[in-house]
Amino acid sequence: MKQTNSIKTAMILTLLIALACGAGNEPQQQTAQQTRPPAHTESVIVEVETDTTSQITAIDFSGEPIGGEPTSFVPAVGYWTMDIDGDNPVLFLDGSRWEQGQTSANIAEQAREIYGDRYSEFLDNVQAYAYFPFAIARNIENFTNGEITLRFKNLAGRIDQNAGILFDLKPNGDYYTLRGSSLENNLVLWRVVRGNRSSVEWIRNTPTPTNQWHDLRLVVNGRDIQGYLDGQLYLEYTIEEPVDGKVGVWSKADSEVYFDDFIVTPE
Repeated sequence: MKQTNSIKTAMILTLLIALACGAGNEPQQQTAQQTRPPAHTESVIVEVETDTTSQITAIDFSGEPIGGEPTSFVPAVGYWTMDIDGDNPVLFLDGSRWEQGQTSANIAEQAREIYGDRYSEFLDNVQAYAYFPFAIARNIENFTNGEITLRFKNLAGRIDQNAGILFDLKPNGDYYTLRGSSLENNLVLWRVVRGNRSSVEWIRNTPTPTNQWHDLRLVVNGRDIQGYLDGQLYLEYTIEEPVDGKVGVWSKADSEVYFDDFIVTPE
């Protein structure tokens, strides 16, 4: 009988200990659940990081004064104004007014705004490549890695119908450009050094009809360059030194071109 009571007592004590342990654990579990971040917190953090680190610059010209010079770009060579394509504001290069060797009006003041004390170095070289109209994106200080995209429509030009992305523009006027041509139907990576232009990579048979909108995309990863036209990868090349300079839009001679949706996405 005593042995039976001892067994019962032991069982009761074991049960009480188990209950006590369970009761002690429950508040700890609740506390852990209460301190765990809400399920949506992670996605919010990712979204905030994406917004703060992307620094994408997108220019669609919707706020520009039609008929006047652009405010988002600084014309260096050629006649650049704002125009309308249908009901869409666009940047217009009027190559019909082009004269070889003629820079844009107020180029000295524009160069001083962009390059500060080094503007005279830029001016010394700009006459050397005034055969190639270009305009510089005003609020993009430096581009090294990432991608640049734009849309263009070549309208006319007896000598040329070219549109391109200018990049790696140095204070001395050296630069690269990736351009498409509606007269030649090719995609070319050019380089200008001390006013002398040379072709770096030349891709033929890239259909680029006049009076149609086309997409041009440049991808830069260190020294590796990729060029896309209308969504297709045509050009791949490794340049001598990493890209490090200003960016803009580019053309040639008497080309008459519309530009739109200039987007810079740095890495």
